[in-house]
Amino acid sequence: MSQKPVTGYELSVPVYVVDDDESVRDSLAFMLDGYDINVTTYAGGPSFLDNAEIMLPGCVILDSRMPELRGQDVQAILTQCNSPLSIIFLTGHGDVSMAVDAFKSGAVDFFQKPVDGEKLVQAIMLAADKSVARSQQLSALLSYQSLTEREQDILLLLVQGKRNQQIADILCIAVRTVEVHRSSLMKKFQAKTIAELVLQYGLAIN
Repeated sequence: MSQKPVTGYELSVPVYVVDDDESVRDSLAFMLDGYDINVTTYAGGPSFLDNAEIMLPGCVILDSRMPELRGQDVQAILTQCNSPLSIIFLTGHGDVSMAVDAFKSGAVDFFQKPVDGEKLVQAIMLAADKSVARSQQLSALLSYQSLTEREQDILLLLVQGKRNQQIADILCIAVRTVEVHRSSLMKKFQAKTIAELVLQYGLAIN
């Protein structure tokens, strides 16, 4: 009999399971299916890194000890390339120092096999939220880094609540120039309102 899915939550990001043990992959996939969570499984770090959408939000459940690439090695690669993926470690050989290292490197949780389904799902839910937030922050940061120096000046004044005419006076430029840069800022941050623009700025500099 399958377990009841966690209610009141819809998972909006993919979940990956990376483990060299086929029986573990199948078991986790079956268990999570009981919670209406579909997973994509990989037999090792290289195949996961080559095929998964690692630059999009998601959650990866990583075995810590695998041939070729350990889970910690995969984590280091994801961190190096600024992947927004959240990581949950599973291990049959866990110890305190390994768990501490995983958390210090940004893992959301760390479980020893066999893992309790309810606890794992709760960790996945948290991981999904963190990954989406991280992705939004990275997107805002990239948008900010693409700005010209003039656009940065105007953005800062907009965040301070200055109007177009005030910005033009402060920077000694035409109001039309401010309007053009303001339009460019809205497009780069994909913002429809000044409030959204301010939010994106906050994410970028946080």
